Amino acid sequence: VGLWESAEVRVNPVGTVEILTGSHSHGQGHETTFAQLVSDRLGIPADQVAIVHGDTDKVQFGMGTYGSRSGAVGMTAISKALDKIEAKAKKVAAHVMEASESDIEFKDGSFSVKGTDKKMAFGEVALSAYVAHKFPTSEIEPGLKEGAFHDPTNFTFPAGCHICELEVDTDTGVTEIVDWVAVDDFGNVINPMIVEGQVHGGIAQGIGQALTEAVVYDEGGQLLTGSYMDYCMPRADNLPSFKLGFTKTECPSNPLGIKGCGEAGAIAAPAAVMNALTSALGVKDVSMPATPQNVWNAMAHLREAAE
Repeated sequence: VGLWESAEVRVNPVGTVEILTGSHSHGQGHETTFAQLVSDRLGIPADQVAIVHGDTDKVQFGMGTYGSRSGAVGMTAISKALDKIEAKAKKVAAHVMEASESDIEFKDGSFSVKGTDKKMAFGEVALSAYVAHKFPTSEIEPGLKEGAFHDPTNFTFPAGCHICELEVDTDTGVTEIVDWVAVDDFGNVINPMIVEGQVHGGIAQGIGQALTEAVVYDEGGQLLTGSYMDYCMPRADNLPSFKLGFTKTECPSNPLGIKGCGEAGAIAAPAAVMNALTSALGVKDVSMPATPQNVWNAMAHLREAAE
């Protein structure tokens, strides 16, 4: 997850929030998980949170999305910016409610004064921050906008176990994946459905690497697998229903305790498939992709033994 990431939190006068992040989303679901984090921290509905990424006219420079880092690094940068938002909002709330800043508590989207019935909703404090009539602007700048960077002190170390059960047709060499069980440890999980989707996609990609996908050139260097008519990717009917489980060990290198999950399935799947295949065939090695032809050739010793 190396290198830092940036984030900016802009709270509008009406209480809606814009998150500007350098972690670009291209299908991972950042718009959902990042909004969930903000919603939980600020106590506002997730539909009042807008995630802005990939717009260089608005978003400051960031390191991007790679290496399963968006959660552990990108979301931590957002969390640090939210810490600053909360701290400034408490100062504003203290002046408006005429209380000491140390007596202000923030919980479930409301600022309250300890030991009293005084309280303000997050949206009310946001508006007060921009109206700026009830606090000294010489001490507190109007507005409610903060930025942060996060540079991780260490990597995250997700771990897991994937078990593949397969069957091989000895007449044709066709390999069928019949069952798949996996348990992964990604630390704290923000959105279990999205994490399961990430693992599903990774497993499918890894199975494709193990069994079907190959870039082929002819003797003249012409690419022969230049379209999906020729490049064999796994389809839904090539895959079983995956049985997934999760365990949790909080990551110590970020305050959210989360680990990367995007590559877990793709890392585990080729090894699980090939270990199961070589075990079934009684051989030490089969070259990837283990196409029916490669598998049939690897079974030569079985046919010789049967003769």
